[in-house]
Amino acid sequence: MNLDFFNTRRTVRSFSPEVPSRDDICAMIEAAAHAPNTGNMQNVAAIVTSDSEILRQLSPLHFGQPCVCNAPYVITFCADFNRFEQWCSLRDANPGFDNLQSLLAAIVDASIFAQQFCTIAEMNGLGGVFLGTTLYNAGQIARVLELPDKVIPVITLAIGVPASDASQGPTERLPLRSVLHFDKYQPFDNNDIESLYATLEAAESSHKFIAENNKKTLAQVFTDVRYPRDSAEAFSETLKAFIKNYL
Repeated sequence: MNLDFFNTRRTVRSFSPEVPSRDDICAMIEAAAHAPNTGNMQNVAAIVTSDSEILRQLSPLHFGQPCVCNAPYVITFCADFNRFEQWCSLRDANPGFDNLQSLLAAIVDASIFAQQFCTIAEMNGLGGVFLGTTLYNAGQIARVLELPDKVIPVITLAIGVPASDASQGPTERLPLRSVLHFDKYQPFDNNDIESLYATLEAAESSHKFIAENNKKTLAQVFTDVRYPRDSAEAFSETLKAFIKNYL
């Protein structure tokens, strides 16, 4: 069993000037499209963006992350029922996908598609970073990319050839016992939690986050700075307004 590729993979946020060919990106997308999906409906889409003006418009919607404008390609993976429903209408079929179940299934499918592409790209010498900001501004991203009704941006990947200084080690992960359960979920007591998070809390990067944000604990960085409740609730309302025509 060889797990080195996955155990040593890393997120890449800085890229060399070298631009992978569009043909190579297309071939990787085609291979990634063989990922599992719900009922083989293939209700996914990938918008590959390299145009500098479009990237400039996308940048603030991803909170100004430098990789949006510095990567040669930014790929927005979408849940797409528009195409499938158009096909249904041409074949005298009555689609019933305007509901939460179908939407969540397509979001899962788009996420699997995106991860499969990312793995293929990394196996072929590229590097990238997933942008978790896509759903925060899904409606505005959809307008920039001119997405039709029932196409919802789910997750974005900035991809390219890693820069020479992008050789940082893999991000610290919680130990296996924090995520693995056999047969049934096994709850954690407080001592378990202390043990599971000890290494992460002791990491140099964690101490840096705490100091930079003037907090007492790493948990406070997550709850008060990176993912505060008021921000999440505000973006939730924006997202609900965007998808209301879907459901």
